[in-house]
Amino acid sequence: MTVKTLTINEKLVSANEGQTVLEVAQEAGIHIPTLCYLEGVSEVGACRLCLVEIAGSNKLQPACVTQVSEGMEIKTRTEQLQKYRRMIIEMLFAEGNHICSVCVANGNCELQNLAIEMGMDHVRLNYQFPQRSVDISHPRFGVDHNRCVLCTRCVRVCDEIEGAHTWDVAGRGFNSHVITDLNQPWGTSQSCTSCSKCVHACPTGAIFFQGSTVGEMTRDRTKLEFIMNAREQKQWNV
Repeated sequence: MTVKTLTINEKLVSANEGQTVLEVAQEAGIHIPTLCYLEGVSEVGACRLCLVEIAGSNKLQPACVTQVSEGMEIKTRTEQLQKYRRMIIEMLFAEGNHICSVCVANGNCELQNLAIEMGMDHVRLNYQFPQRSVDISHPRFGVDHNRCVLCTRCVRVCDEIEGAHTWDVAGRGFNSHVITDLNQPWGTSQSCTSCSKCVHACPTGAIFFQGSTVGEMTRDRTKLEFIMNAREQKQWNV
């Protein structure tokens, strides 16, 4: 396997051919903000929070889907990048109905943590206040579309790890939203196995355990990590 040598924030690092900038940065202990990225499932580059500057490129590149090459010079934390990242977070807050003080994921939300990291103390954009529904037809879980950031983590874990593909995305642009099966109530889904993988994958309070009150919704990523590692190491017979 070919080894590549590159620099990230003027720090010399080595990487294997085929690795992404995000993977190499994480191995080197360099933090790059992400929201749609979830280790173990495919990368989609949807949130654009992991954008980095690469010398010689006239545009910003998403670290999660950009493969390394020999001699790359990468910057992950510049004034321009921080400005764009804060703008993205503000757009997510303005586009949805994110009211942290009454959210089940308050204090355990990746979007909230990113807002704090970016120093966002207010939103400079006009709130859209979309009319979005809450589906609690499932006996164990619920989905609050007001909190959804369309990261598609639920879609990918359901498809690639559970193999059910209960979740998908419907609509376009402002009207895009996640759906179960053929856009029917979650509780009537015939493909859902009630495995809770989507609940643990969700970065916000969009998908939650019923009965969770404000600030109680926590995620257990170790369950997903255990399954993914077991499959990679072929610990189960198929």
